Amino acid sequence: MSLAKKLINDPNDVETEFIDGLMETYPTLQFLDGYPSVKVVFRADVYPGPPYDKVAVISGGGSGHEPAHAGFVGEGMLTAAICGDVFASPTVDAILAGIRTVTGPLGCLLIIKNYTGDRLNFGLAAEQAKSEGYKVESVIVEDDCAIPPPLEMAGRRGLAGTVLVHKVAGAAADAGLSLADVAAEARYASENVGTMGVALKACTLPGRIFTDRFGPTKMEVGLGILTSHGCRNPSYSFPLHGEPGAHVTDIQPVEAVVSQLLNQILSKETNYLPISRGERVVLMVNGLGGTPLMELMIAAGKAVPQLMVEHGLAVDRVYTGSFMTSLDMEGLSISIMRADRSILQRLDAETKAPYWPVGVSGNRLPAKIPVPIPRPRSAKIVEPQSQPLKLTEQGQLLELVIVAAATALIHLKDTLNEWDSKVGDGDCGSTMYKGAKAVLEDMKNYPLNDAAETVGEIGSTIGKSMGGTSGIIYSILCKAACAQLKTSSHSVITSKQWAKALASAIDAVSKYGGAKVGYRTLLDALIPALSSLEERLSSGDDPATAFLTSSQAALDGAESTKKMRAKAGRTLYVPREIQSSVPDPGAYATASWYRAAALAVNDKYKNK
Repeated sequence: MSLAKKLINDPNDVETEFIDGLMETYPTLQFLDGYPSVKVVFRADVYPGPPYDKVAVISGGGSGHEPAHAGFVGEGMLTAAICGDVFASPTVDAILAGIRTVTGPLGCLLIIKNYTGDRLNFGLAAEQAKSEGYKVESVIVEDDCAIPPPLEMAGRRGLAGTVLVHKVAGAAADAGLSLADVAAEARYASENVGTMGVALKACTLPGRIFTDRFGPTKMEVGLGILTSHGCRNPSYSFPLHGEPGAHVTDIQPVEAVVSQLLNQILSKETNYLPISRGERVVLMVNGLGGTPLMELMIAAGKAVPQLMVEHGLAVDRVYTGSFMTSLDMEGLSISIMRADRSILQRLDAETKAPYWPVGVSGNRLPAKIPVPIPRPRSAKIVEPQSQPLKLTEQGQLLELVIVAAATALIHLKDTLNEWDSKVGDGDCGSTMYKGAKAVLEDMKNYPLNDAAETVGEIGSTIGKSMGGTSGIIYSILCKAACAQLKTSSHSVITSKQWAKALASAIDAVSKYGGAKVGYRTLLDALIPALSSLEERLSSGDDPATAFLTSSQAALDGAESTKKMRAKAGRTLYVPREIQSSVPDPGAYATASWYRAAALAVNDKYKNK
């Protein structure tokens, strides 16, 4: 085992250096010079200067949950955030310093997550501030829906739903409400939000050895934001910020995970969040630090229809991103909040807090119907066949060739992915598989008796389905070949015309892609194939034999890429010894479908 890899300096300075960077990034923020025990971030327009003339909203907690809490300091949200050490409650002195800095005549509201350290330290600071003459109110947020009653003394933990409470309270304070009214709105918001989380991998503490307690095939459901790998503070009799989740289970598809989390939040047995069918809600999908935005968006896309269909709820707002993390933990939490008019008004109110998402306010459509893709102005529209097309001999041959080529690529999926994981981004097989499956699906609408149009339609299918560089290259191949084939005045395409079409396709790819023979690309399969085909046809070989011979040249060319140093694509950055271990996946894929097509042609004419 070894220390977790981190882009840090001294592990003991991560909190202060984070604040330093935050100050350099956001001119609207300011901080108190009281390191190491006092780490307070506050609005630069509030202090120094005249006493603040609105209710100050203050929150905070252990560091490691960024952007919470300092990232939500700004006009219309938090007035100040108190930052503790990583996964440790801020000190009483720091909280008091924050209260003294930003609290004016109208007083301050402390928003506290339900953790013992936070409650004790914020509570003692509040009492001390009151004794000094400050008006102070507190709201405890306990939105955790993971653990069913009885909860004994500890109660429910404060999780990502706290950020929504920050926004409601901050907007109410900015509107000029009294301390009692701001506290009442914050308390109402906290009573109407529920959160449930799931983790795939524990987080790694700065300067600590990483040990993943979950294992490669498990996930933990019902965790708190403070879950790490179980570090313990010997001065406490309970796990400090290493609390486990409700249970460990096998990893499941995200749709099932989302369903489980929503069912728990909205459970009628615990009734933590008493929301009934027909009501309106706000959804927050929160990343825990190491989860890609793609995965969070996938979860959001699954959560909205489940809320609507399975739970009968209208979803008025969706917030997706990382709001309250746990360092680099892989996982997410889902928060549901009742969305009555007063809450929506507060959530939509303008704020200058750096990390509150913009562009989410306003009514969302109950369902967004995809807009049809505009058709090219000059493209020939190929409509689905109302009756099976009676194929000519050329049409039958094209059908055989397409099926054979696509099937070869489908069977190569895993092999190509394995090779591409060594010299590329690991998806060559999957990309080819998508294109091949799409071609087989669309083939029923191809005008197979028209070779030129069919090749063009294959290019269109590939362009829509494959994506990435491969999709573009193959689209160019097909479109260039189609243009060349259209120069023929005869409906039946000869073998020499096919060779000319292949030559035009190669020229187009080389022109637009910049690759040449020897660059370790698909051209290293196609160029030898073309050379062999032209030579065999000139020598008088029958087309089927010439085609078959040229397909072996394509395979040999693909195999020869092992000896080449890449001059294009991602493989360019892969060490030479790794490149020489496998052929170029793209070249081998091309040679394989070419070979399969040649065998199909040869078999047809041998059996004729």
